Amino acid sequence: MNPKKCFVVSFFILTISFLFCCSPPEKDKPMEEAPKMGRYLSDPAPDTDGLTKILVYYDMEGISGQNDMRSLSFGNEEYDKAREWLTNDVNAVIDGLFAGGADEIYVVDAHGSGNPDPDMLVDRMDKRAQLVSKDESFDAYTALTEKGVYDAVAVVCMHSKTGGRGFAAHTYTIGMEWILNEMSINETEIIAYSWGRADVPVIFASGDDKLQEQLEWMDWLEYVKVKTAKGAGDADLIPFEEVHQNMREAAKRAVENLPNSKATHLTLPIKAQLRTVYPARLDQLEGVPGIDYNDQTVTFTAEDFQEAYEGITALIGVATRGYVRLLGDVIDTHENASKIYTEYGEKIESTWVEVESGLWKPPTKPEKKATKRKYFGYR
Repeated sequence: MNPKKCFVVSFFILTISFLFCCSPPEKDKPMEEAPKMGRYLSDPAPDTDGLTKILVYYDMEGISGQNDMRSLSFGNEEYDKAREWLTNDVNAVIDGLFAGGADEIYVVDAHGSGNPDPDMLVDRMDKRAQLVSKDESFDAYTALTEKGVYDAVAVVCMHSKTGGRGFAAHTYTIGMEWILNEMSINETEIIAYSWGRADVPVIFASGDDKLQEQLEWMDWLEYVKVKTAKGAGDADLIPFEEVHQNMREAAKRAVENLPNSKATHLTLPIKAQLRTVYPARLDQLEGVPGIDYNDQTVTFTAEDFQEAYEGITALIGVATRGYVRLLGDVIDTHENASKIYTEYGEKIESTWVEVESGLWKPPTKPEKKATKRKYFGYR
C-alpha cells in the first residue's frame, strides 16, 4: 500500500486516519469449532441470491511493468505511468472474472498514494464493473465485510509482507510486522482473515514471486506472478502481454473453481503482536505497566479479528512516531541545524508556559467549505 513518499508524511496523518470508524463485523467462529492451531478453513457461504458477486481489491506495489518505488506516490511522474499499468492489470482480471461466470464485479482502492481520487484511471476501468465508494471515510479492509453481499474476493497488484524480501515489501506501512497466532502475515492474508468472518474466500491474487511463496498454503488460490523481486527497490519484469493473458486465464479459473475454494479463519482468542523494524519503533512503550513489550514487539490477546486489527493499527500510530527520529538526521545536515534546535526548544518551553498560565489556545483550523465528495478506500 504505502509508498516511500507517503511513508514520510504518514507520521502526520496516521493519528487522524485511525479515527475513521466502521460498522463492527460479526464475531469470528468460537474457539471450540476450530482445531488447535493458528488458523483453519471452511467452505464458502452458500449463494443465496443466485448471482456471483466478486469484490476486487487493488494495491500498487504489485503492478506489472513496475520496478521503481517512485511510481507508488501521488505527484511523481512515475506514478502517472503506474496508474495506466494498474488500470490495465485490473481490467485484465475483471475480464477474466466475467469470463469465468461472475455476474457482478465491484472494485475498491486499497492503496495509500495520497491521491484524493482513485489510483486507477476510473474512466478507463471496464464499464461492466463498479467502483466502491462511500460518503464518509472507511477502512477498505474491514468496513465492507458483511455476510451475503459478496461471494468471493480477488486481490490485484499486491505485495510481500515486512521482512518478506519482496518489491516494496511491507505490511500496512513501513517497518510493521503483523503477527497473529504466531504467524507473520501479509496484507492479502489480512484481507483473507477479515473476509473469513463472512465465510467469503479470496480466490485470486497477483504480485511478485515473494508474495506467491507466502500464499502457497492457500492451495485453491489462483496466483499470477508479475515480476521477480531483486530486493525492496527493484524487480525483474514479465512482459505485459504475458501477464495480462495469465491474469485473464487465472481469474476465469478462480471463478469456475469457487465452490472448491476456502474461507480462512483465525482460531480464538487471537494472540496479536506488532513487531517494528527501523525506522518504526515501539521501545517508547518499554516499562509501561500493563504493556507486554519485548524487543520492539508488543503482544496482546484479542477476542476476535476486529479487536486484533484495531489494536495493531492503534499501535502503529505509536510506532510511526519513530519516523520522526530521522528528522534529526535530516536537520543535522543543514548549516542552521543549531538554530532550528534552539527555536524548537524555545517553542516547547513557551507553549508549556502558556498552557500552565491558562493562556494557550489550540490553533484554529480554517473553516472548510461544505463540499460533497466520495471516498474510495485508502488515501
